[in-house]
Amino acid sequence: MLPDALASLDREPYLNLATFRRSGAAVETPVWFAAHAGRLYLFTEGTAGKVKRLRANPSIRIAPCSVRGRPKGVWLPGRARRVDDSATVAAAYRALRRKYGLQMWLLDLFSRLSGRIGKRAILELEV
Repeated sequence: MLPDALASLDREPYLNLATFRRSGAAVETPVWFAAHAGRLYLFTEGTAGKVKRLRANPSIRIAPCSVRGRPKGVWLPGRARRVDDSATVAAAYRALRRKYGLQMWLLDLFSRLSGRIGKRAILELEV
């Protein structure tokens, strides 16, 4: 993705991520995301359906959206993968915390208190 397009997309608060079932049907989910080093990153529960679907089919499409997932722009095709490299995971979290500030801090706090923070997965999107 071109740097200007990436910066423009990163100004949006939500991204509609569409992953695909084995049948080819799209499953759309509004997510928080942040740009870093020419890629987009998001976090999710490690056992979430989108993580399972990406193992079977890494193809995705994305569009900026409202909090309820209604697209506000054009759909862009891409690929996604789960990231396990600790340096990339740390960079992704830094980008997310920089973008979402107090909201991300509070979400991390509650995730730590509930014991769910260690069950997260970081997804890297390439558009």
